[in-house]
Amino acid sequence: MERWPWPSGGAWLLVAARALLQLLRSDLRLGRPLLAALALLAALDWLCQRLLPPPAALAVLAAAGWIALSRLARPQRLPVATRAVLITGCDSGFGKETAKKLDSMGFTVLATVLELNSPGAIELRTCCSPRLRLLQMDLTKPGDISRVLEFTKAHTTSTGLWGLVNNAGHNEVVADAELSPVATFRSCMEVNFFGALELTKGLLPLLRSSRGRIVTVGSPAGDMPYPCLGAYGTSKAAVALLMDTFSCELLPWGVKVSIIQPGCFKTESVRNVGQWEKRKQLLLANLPQELLQAYGKDYIEHLHGQFLHSLRLAMSDLTPVVDAITDALLAAQPRRRYYPGQGLGLMYFIHYYLPEGLRRRFLQAFFISHCLPRALQPGQPGTTPPQDAAQDPNLSPGPSPAVAR
Repeated sequence: MERWPWPSGGAWLLVAARALLQLLRSDLRLGRPLLAALALLAALDWLCQRLLPPPAALAVLAAAGWIALSRLARPQRLPVATRAVLITGCDSGFGKETAKKLDSMGFTVLATVLELNSPGAIELRTCCSPRLRLLQMDLTKPGDISRVLEFTKAHTTSTGLWGLVNNAGHNEVVADAELSPVATFRSCMEVNFFGALELTKGLLPLLRSSRGRIVTVGSPAGDMPYPCLGAYGTSKAAVALLMDTFSCELLPWGVKVSIIQPGCFKTESVRNVGQWEKRKQLLLANLPQELLQAYGKDYIEHLHGQFLHSLRLAMSDLTPVVDAITDALLAAQPRRRYYPGQGLGLMYFIHYYLPEGLRRRFLQAFFISHCLPRALQPGQPGTTPPQDAAQDPNLSPGPSPAVAR
C-alpha cells in the first residue's frame, strides 16, 4: 500500500511560520510559553513521523497543537463600557492596586476601606478619577455592611453592578492551633467568611440582574494545612467552599464565580514586621501558663522567626494577582480558580499526588519548620517524646540558628 507522503522539513517550517503569523495576528502572545509550545510540537512531530502512520500522526499533532495553542491564547475580553465594581479591602495590597487598575480602565469603582483617612484611601483619592468612590466599611459590623449595600443600590441604578471583589482579609496570629485563642478563629471567620457571605448575599439581586461576576481572594492555606495558619486557613477554606456553592447555584442566572488563590506577595500587612512583633508579644502575654510551660517561649520565638524568614521569599510585584482579578471580571469565560504566584503549581502537585509525609515536610521546608516544644525536648521531666516526633528529621531540638533574628 502506498504511504502518504509526509511534508519535508522545509515545508513544515513554512507551514509553521504561516500558522504562527496567523496566530499572532489573532490572540497569542509571543513569549517563552509560546516558543516552548512550538518546540514541544516540533518534537512531537518528529516522534509521530517515526512511530505512527500518517493519518494517526496528523490527528495526534493537530489535537496537541489545538490544545497547546488554545491554552496560550488570550481569552476573549468583554468591553468595560460603564461597568461598576465593588471592591472590599482597598486600604492596601491587592484591593488598592486592583482599584487603581480598574479605575484606569474606565470602570466605576466602589472601593471600601476601613478608614477614609488611611494612607491607602488618601492615595486612591489622589491618583484615581472622580468615578472612584470610597466607602468606609468594617466587615465585622452589620451596620457598615447595610450602609454600603444601600449606597451601592442607589448609585448603580443606571449602570447596574457588574462585579463584586471580595478582597478584604484578616489574620492576626501565626501559631499552632492549640496556641491560637478561640477568639482568633472567630475574628478570622467574621471577616473572611461571614462578612463576605453577608455582603455577597446582599448584592446578589444586583449581580443576578446584570449576570455579573463574583471574584473572591482566597488562599492556598485554605486548600492545604499550612503550619501555624489554622485560624486563617480554616476561614479561607470555608469561604472557598461557599463560593463553589454559589458558582453552582447561580449558574442558571448567568453569574460567574471565580476564586483567586495567590502565592506569597509583599503586601503592606506582610511587610509590617512591627505589627507581627506586637501580635507575638500579645500572644505570649495572654497564653495560659500551662501551655507556655509545655511549649516554651523559645518555641513561639522560633515560629515567629521562621515566619518572618519565609516572608523574604514573597513577591513584591502584585501585578499577577491584579491581572487575575481583572481577567475574572472581564473574560468571556473566566476560570473557576486562578493561581497567581511562583511555585504554586509544584505546591499543589505535591499536595494532591505525593504521600502525606512528603506533603508535610514540603510545607514545613517552604513555610515554617517546627522545633520540639520544651516538654518534648531531651532531659525535660514529664512527657517522653513520641516515636514520630523523635524520628521526624524536620523537628529540631531547639530554635534554628539559620533564622535571622
